[in-house]
Amino acid sequence: MKQQLTEQRLVQENDCFSNTAGVSGNNHSLGFLPAFRDGGTGDIYLSRFVDGRRAPVHLLEGLPDEVVIQRTAAGDIRAIKSSVVSGFVHKGRFYTRAEAARVSGRRH
Repeated sequence: MKQQLTEQRLVQENDCFSNTAGVSGNNHSLGFLPAFRDGGTGDIYLSRFVDGRRAPVHLLEGLPDEVVIQRTAAGDIRAIKSSVVSGFVHKGRFYTRAEAARVSGRRH
C-alpha cells in the first residue's frame, strides 16, 4: 500500500534527494518548478501558498480539496491522497524527484 503524502514525508524526500536535482534548492536554476501529480487522474498542481502564489518549495497547503484526505482541527492539511506524488514541472513536463535527480548526474 502506498503511503499518504504528508509534511513529514516531504521532509524525508528532501533528505533522501538532498545532494541532487531532486530538491527545489538544487534545480530551481535549471527551471524546475515544485509540483505534485495525481497518478489517479493525471492532474498536475504547481506548489502554491494558500493565497495562490507559486511556492518555491513543495507545500501541501496550496493543494485543492479534491486531493486532501485529512486536516487538523485548525484546517491545515495533514495528509493528501496516496496517489499524489511530489515532483517538478519543467518545460511543460512533470518529473518525479528521481527523474529530476538524474539531471544532476546523481542517482537515487
